[in-house]
Amino acid sequence: MELLWAPWRLSYVQKVSKGKDSACFICDAFKDNPDNDRKNLLLHRGEKALVILNRFPYNTAHLMVCPVRHTGDFETLLSEEMIEIDSLLKKAMKTIRKVYNPDGFNIGLNLGKVSGGSVDTHIHYHIVPRWNGDTNFMPVAAGVKVIPQSLDETYDILREFWSKDD
Repeated sequence: MELLWAPWRLSYVQKVSKGKDSACFICDAFKDNPDNDRKNLLLHRGEKALVILNRFPYNTAHLMVCPVRHTGDFETLLSEEMIEIDSLLKKAMKTIRKVYNPDGFNIGLNLGKVSGGSVDTHIHYHIVPRWNGDTNFMPVAAGVKVIPQSLDETYDILREFWSKDD
């Protein structure tokens, strides 16, 4: 068996294994002091929706757009929430394009545990930038994905460009 050193995952694994996943990290980040947005990876606070970096990304600049209101039921999203979410999805794509110049995107929802969603109580759209060749031998042969930039660095770069586009 090949081992990959990923110490940042320990806090997540411990929380889940002890059943401490009842708190919502999305709600916690939004309710926290805005001075802690970088620590919480909260990129944008809107009136009805927010943008946050995925702490366990599939690719560099993997963002999530979420309603501020805590709901896991897509059918209960209000029109105002959907409008702001749509606007933030577009802005996120535009910002990622400026900074990272991806060749495409995967954008989607995982609704319910059986869909692969690790957080099924708070709806969140994933925005995953994709590049030609980003699936190389590591994920195919070794089942390992390499993220070439730290979350802090990604946050700082995206935040700078996000603010410029207001």
